[in-house]
Amino acid sequence: MLLNPALWSQLLFGLILIGGLYLFITEKLRIDVTALLILCALVLTGLLNGDQALSGFSSEPAIIVAAVFVISGALGTTGISERIGRWIERASGNSESRTIAVVMPLVALLAAFTHHVMVTAMMLPLLLRHARNRHLPASRLLMPMSLAASIGTTLTLFSAPAFLLANDMLQRTGEPGLGIFSITPIGIALVLMSTAYMLLTRWLLPKRSGQQIDDAYLRLDRYRTELAVVREGHWCTRPFSDLEKALGQRFRLVGWLRDGKRRDDLGSNSPLLGGDILLVEAAADELLSLHDDPGLDLNAIARFGGLADSEAGHAQLVQAVVAPGSEFIGHSIRELDFARRFHTVIAGLWRRGEQMAERLSDARLREGDLLVLWGTPSHFADLATHHGFLLLVPFAGEAKRRLRAPLALIILGATILAAVTEWLPPQLAFLFGALAMVVTRCIDVEQAYRSIDARIFVMIAGVIPLGIAMEQTGTAALLAGGLTHVIAHWPPLAILLVVFTLAALLTQVMSDAATTALLGPISIAMAQALGLPPAPFVVCTALGAVVAFLTPIGHHGNLLILGPGQYRFSDFMRIGLPLTVLTGLISAWMSRWLWMHGPLLPFG
Repeated sequence: MLLNPALWSQLLFGLILIGGLYLFITEKLRIDVTALLILCALVLTGLLNGDQALSGFSSEPAIIVAAVFVISGALGTTGISERIGRWIERASGNSESRTIAVVMPLVALLAAFTHHVMVTAMMLPLLLRHARNRHLPASRLLMPMSLAASIGTTLTLFSAPAFLLANDMLQRTGEPGLGIFSITPIGIALVLMSTAYMLLTRWLLPKRSGQQIDDAYLRLDRYRTELAVVREGHWCTRPFSDLEKALGQRFRLVGWLRDGKRRDDLGSNSPLLGGDILLVEAAADELLSLHDDPGLDLNAIARFGGLADSEAGHAQLVQAVVAPGSEFIGHSIRELDFARRFHTVIAGLWRRGEQMAERLSDARLREGDLLVLWGTPSHFADLATHHGFLLLVPFAGEAKRRLRAPLALIILGATILAAVTEWLPPQLAFLFGALAMVVTRCIDVEQAYRSIDARIFVMIAGVIPLGIAMEQTGTAALLAGGLTHVIAHWPPLAILLVVFTLAALLTQVMSDAATTALLGPISIAMAQALGLPPAPFVVCTALGAVVAFLTPIGHHGNLLILGPGQYRFSDFMRIGLPLTVLTGLISAWMSRWLWMHGPLLPFG
C-alpha cells in the first residue's frame, strides 16, 4: 500500500530531521555545514523549492546578525568595550558581594548590544586581575559574570539569533512581529532575579581558584615549545643540567632530538650540541628568557620567522586562546601553516590537564587552547580581528581607534533609534549602522568582514528553511496536535513552562538558534490549536534555548571560564538547575502577562 503524498513528505522530513539532529548533537561536522546539508536535502527531496531554500540568506535574522557582528567589532576597535570593562572593574570595590552586584547588571547591559562571548572574553582577564589584587576567589566571580553575559541577551531582540528567528516565524504566520525591546521587560526581570540569586547563593560556588591559579592561567605556567641550540652559541658543549639550573623548576624536558632523531639516551649530564632540538615545557617567564637568549632559538621562529630588517626590531610575543567553534579546532599546527597564512608563528602551546603530541607542529588544536604567537604588530592586527581566536592579554597589534569612540556610540544610538521608531525596517537600520561604522572608519573593511562569524550567519540562513519545511509538510501541526492532546486542559502558564522546558533541555546539545528553529513551529502550531496567541509560546521557546544553565556546554561563555575558575560539571548543575527553574517561571509568567493579559501573580 502506497503512502499518500502528505505522509510521504512527513516521513522524508522526519528522516532529514533525525540526520540533522544527529550531526548537530555529535558535531561530526561544523554546524554551518550541517545546516547547508539539511537545506540541500530539503531541495533534493522536493520538500522545498529553490527560492524557499535560499530565503534564509536574505532573511531579517541573518542580515541583523551579520550587521550586529560588525557593530560589535567597531565597539571593540574603538576601545569602547575595553573602557566599559575597566570601568566595571573599578566600580566593583573590594568585597565579593559588591563585585557581583556591580558586575552582573553591567555585563548584562553590555551583552545586550554586543556579542556575549566577546563580553565574557573581555571581562575574564579583568576579573582575574581584580580577584588577585583584592585577594578574592576568582571562582566566586567568573560564573556570575558569564551567566550575566548570557542573560543580557534577553534585553534586546537582536542580542541572540534565537529571538530573531522567533520573530521571523511569527511574521511568516501573519502575526505582528516583535519590537526591538518587546522582550526587554522579561530581560530586566531575569537580570534582577539572577543578580539577587547569585548574591544569596554565592556560598554554593567553589573556592578553588585563588591567586596562584589565576596567575597560572594568565602566565601559561606549563606550555609546550621547542628550543634549537644555536651553533657556536654559549650553550654548546655545556651539559643540559646547566640549562636546567638556569631556568629553575618550571622547566621540564619532554624530548631531545639530535640530527632529526629522538635520543632517549641523552639526559642531564649530556652535552648540548649546535642544532639539537629540545622539546620542553616551561613557564611564561622562562619563555621570555629563552627567546632573548642568544644561545637558544625558539625552533618555530628559527624555521619560519624570517623577517625583513625593518620589521625584526618590532617582533613580539602575545598570547591567544582558541575560540569556541573556531575553524582551527581539530587541525594540527603543521596543517594550519600560520607562517604563510597570518605571517605569525605559533611558538608555544598550553593546554590544561590534557596530553598533547610530542612535537609542537603535530599538536591538534582544541577549544580553549592557549597559544604563544610571535610576529610583528602589523601582522597581529589581522589576527586580532579573526573570530577563531580571543586575545586574553593587553594586545599591541594595532592602536585602538579611541578618537572615534564618540562617533561609534552615536552610530549605535542612531541605529537602535531608527529600528525602534520603525523609521527604517530593523534589518535596514542595522545594515546602515554597520555600513556607517565602516564609512566613518570606526572599523576598516577587512576587520568588518572578519568580525562576521560566517558559521553563525550560514547556520541561521540554513535552519530557517527547516522551519518552513516543518510547517509545509504538516509535521509541526502533527507534533503539536499530539502534544496538545496531552496538555489541552492545562492552564496557559503550565503550557508555557512545558515549552520552555523542552527548549531548555534540547539546547544543552544544540545551539540556541537550531533549538528555536526546530521547536518554534511546533510551539506556534500548538498555540493556534489551543486558540491562544502564538507570541508567548515562541518567545518562551527562544528563552528556554538562550537562558538554560543546566550544563557548562550549553553556552560558549561558560566554556571560557571552566579553566581559570577550576569549575567542575557539578558546579554548573548545582547553581544552574535552580536558576533555570526560576528563569523558566519568570519567563512563562512575564510572557503570559505581556501577550495574554494574564494576572500579575504567577499563579493567579
